[in-house]
Amino acid sequence: MASNFWEGSIVKGQIVSVFGNMVIAETRGRIVKNSVGFCHRFDGAKLLCEVIRVRDHLADLQVFEETRGLRIGDEVNFQEEMLSAKLGPGLLGQVYDGLQNPLPQLAEKAGYFLKPGSSVAPLDTQRKWEWVPKAAPGEIVFAGDPLGKVPESIFEHPIMVPFRWSGEFKVESVAKAGNYTIEEDIATLIDPEGQKRTVRMQQTWPVKRALCVARRRLLPADPLVTRIRIIDSMYPVARGGTYCIPGPFGAGKTVLQQITSRHAEIDVVILTACGERAGEVVDTLREFPELEDPRTGRSLMERTIIVCNTSAMPVAARDASVYTGITLAEYYRQAGLDVLFLADSTSRWAQAMREISGRLEEIPGEEAFPAYLESRIASFYERAGVIQLRDGRKASVTIGGTVSPAGGNFDEPVTQATVKVVGAFHGLSRDRSDARRYPAIDPLDSWSKYTGIIAPEKVERVRSLLQHGDEVHQMMTVVGEEGTTIRDFTLMLKSEFLDSSYLQQNAFDRIDGATIRERQQFVFDKILEVLDLEFEFEAKDEARSIMMKIGNLFRDWNYAPWDPSVIDARETEPSESNAKDGNHDSHNPDKTEQDNPRADIISDEDKKANKNDDERLDRIEGRGDFKKILAEIDDFIGGKGVTTTSKMDGEAKEKPSSYLMQKAKSVTTDARPRSRRTLSGRGPDEEEELPSQEDSKP
Repeated sequence: MASNFWEGSIVKGQIVSVFGNMVIAETRGRIVKNSVGFCHRFDGAKLLCEVIRVRDHLADLQVFEETRGLRIGDEVNFQEEMLSAKLGPGLLGQVYDGLQNPLPQLAEKAGYFLKPGSSVAPLDTQRKWEWVPKAAPGEIVFAGDPLGKVPESIFEHPIMVPFRWSGEFKVESVAKAGNYTIEEDIATLIDPEGQKRTVRMQQTWPVKRALCVARRRLLPADPLVTRIRIIDSMYPVARGGTYCIPGPFGAGKTVLQQITSRHAEIDVVILTACGERAGEVVDTLREFPELEDPRTGRSLMERTIIVCNTSAMPVAARDASVYTGITLAEYYRQAGLDVLFLADSTSRWAQAMREISGRLEEIPGEEAFPAYLESRIASFYERAGVIQLRDGRKASVTIGGTVSPAGGNFDEPVTQATVKVVGAFHGLSRDRSDARRYPAIDPLDSWSKYTGIIAPEKVERVRSLLQHGDEVHQMMTVVGEEGTTIRDFTLMLKSEFLDSSYLQQNAFDRIDGATIRERQQFVFDKILEVLDLEFEFEAKDEARSIMMKIGNLFRDWNYAPWDPSVIDARETEPSESNAKDGNHDSHNPDKTEQDNPRADIISDEDKKANKNDDERLDRIEGRGDFKKILAEIDDFIGGKGVTTTSKMDGEAKEKPSSYLMQKAKSVTTDARPRSRRTLSGRGPDEEEELPSQEDSKP
């Protein structure tokens, strides 16, 4: 055995076994779990690895590349540092692999066929940044406090005291305003022991250790508006909360994440493609730079970071990509921003854990997953949250992870472990995706623990209606339409009207694809007004025709440009008061730079030009007028089912009584599910009230 010895901060060892991406090395030096090292191939290539287990003089290593070419006896160098991410200005807009190698720069250096051991610095060390100092000599600062700022994309990027430092520090000197690289000293601090320490724009942080340097953590309370109606209205996500999107392959998980990335009222988006198929990763890399940011009119990549790892890459890299992505998210949270972290998919991350656990010969759990699967998933989602920084600002990291259970089976271990720790569950349905009902979120299987933009009692009424409508539909598959009462049939039509007119959304339309908070609240109330009406139809064909007409009105309404003048001024007072009270509202464009680091980069001329372009497109596309369609809907509600169109219908003139209804009543008196025997809304001992002759007159 070759001698092992310390060489500075390096401990040397030698390979004694190679098993796939796992290598066993022997050493007499001091090594710790999660530290990194390099396996030296015979041709000089250095393969990065991580210590995942220590047994006496043996260290089990997972190598982040193919181990082809490694031989027994090859040298291994262990370092006294953990797998870390480089943090600093220049991260936004980058595309990294799981080890934070920028892929475009890596391709320029090595070509399309990467050589083993190839790596590139995560941040550009030659670029100069416009430094603006903030701290003054003699000032007392702590870890995470900003010393100055540099512009990055649309934000002001704060340069902070390194997060690893503990205690209070006294500012001795700060560099003058000017242009500096990330490796130049920009400040000198004196630590509690009186030693001088220099600060640069770049710092490191271990990816498997949560980054949270704050005054306190806060409970997620404010809803995160994604502008997807079924999410915001029915199953909301809280800013700083967690949610998961389980569903079978092809149900629209990736598309749903891309829509959320574009339209969610968030500052920074970090997308991690963990073990995804190469075709999906390529599509993501092609599409994201082409997506227009609704906030700025520029590329969405200016406030996006992509960490990609395909299924063809070593499994160890999947594990690293998830932790690297969440560390970058926590860093921008420390910068005072609201961050949305999307992981696609955590199932393949769990599969990587299963493979590594198998090679370590650990005792397997359910479906051969490691016994610590639940704890790993829980610790990952626990890194989300809202924090209050030392200067009083609030920032957050919201985590959304997709799960890809085989066959859409939600009872498998990864889905069940995720459900236990997340705050919202957006289950995708194969039946809905096959029926082209997008987003394919099942309104009956999904749930949320958070409070959204719609009052909970209204949401419960709608859920009860959907449940009852589904029960009637299931009953109709057995007894047929002829065996269903007109009242139950109408109830089912109402649930279909709600589904098609509100829950479904055209992601490729510039108006219907993103619905703002105020519009959702206004339209949802109008939907409830229609649902609360108790129709008295004479025939099922008549019921189907009327509900189809009102459904078409609402669907046309979805494509009409929003007119904020329809909202009474009193309805806007609560949001204004919340802003005065200092509640967190990161999507408010009127906030000053002192409130958050966001910059208003769109001029008034650009806004006016964009508005004129939208109006021109509306005329070309023949979109309806919002107020005009609203008037027709109000005529339908006020006229008890008679729309402007149906008034001119000859059939309506011959039988006007068929379009009349009783006085508006709630679809349900409470949110409790009813049995099939009472789907009509009446109790088992109640008699049906027939409309009087006076009520049936036009």
